[in-house]
Amino acid sequence: MENFRPLLGFPGGSISHPLGTDGLGRDVFARIVYGARPSLLVGCISVILAGLLGVIAGMLAGYFGRSWDLILMGIADIQLGFPFLLMAITLAAIIGPGLHTAILALVLTGWVPYARLTRAELLSMREQQFVQAAQATGGSPLHIMVRHILPNLIPTLIVVATFSFAQMIILESALSFLGLGMQPPQPSWGSMLSDARNYLTTAWWTGVFPGVAIVATVLSVNVIGERLREVLDPRLRGL
Repeated sequence: MENFRPLLGFPGGSISHPLGTDGLGRDVFARIVYGARPSLLVGCISVILAGLLGVIAGMLAGYFGRSWDLILMGIADIQLGFPFLLMAITLAAIIGPGLHTAILALVLTGWVPYARLTRAELLSMREQQFVQAAQATGGSPLHIMVRHILPNLIPTLIVVATFSFAQMIILESALSFLGLGMQPPQPSWGSMLSDARNYLTTAWWTGVFPGVAIVATVLSVNVIGERLREVLDPRLRGL
């Protein structure tokens, strides 16, 4: 086995392993590419589910107010004060570590920004003429929220979801690093960093390149999110 073979260009490097191999002789480049799947999958699913949960909660709190607002925003405040890693460890102890644990922990953590944003926007829209006209014509609350309010929230929600996606990738990597996310032998960027932490002085490439993959992906998503914000925000388009 070609354990800890260095990357191409270094003594002992091979073109068949351009980024070297790890302690078990596995190709680092192939594992980085394959390990992108759980990170991106968890990020996408978590953003979608957290967004749906947050938008529903924000609409109920903002449109109906009173008891709904008190209960849902109270839960959101409690959620903000609950440490993310403690929640993930608790879920792992209850249902076991794995992909489902990471997704559930990320969803329970990520719905609050969507809920607060939706509630704030809905409180301002509720007093506008197009909503009052829909109410005067007998539109049901569900019809008004879905047909008249939600389309006006979508551009802002898209921007928030893009930045949230980058955050989810980091959090998934952190969970996998701690052994609460993807389980061996399935590779993920976080678990690759965890495996490499004892060899950074002797086989640095096993940990540096998974870290570079995380940084590059998060940076790219943030750049896309910033560009979307400039395109979808009418106040910035006029600058």
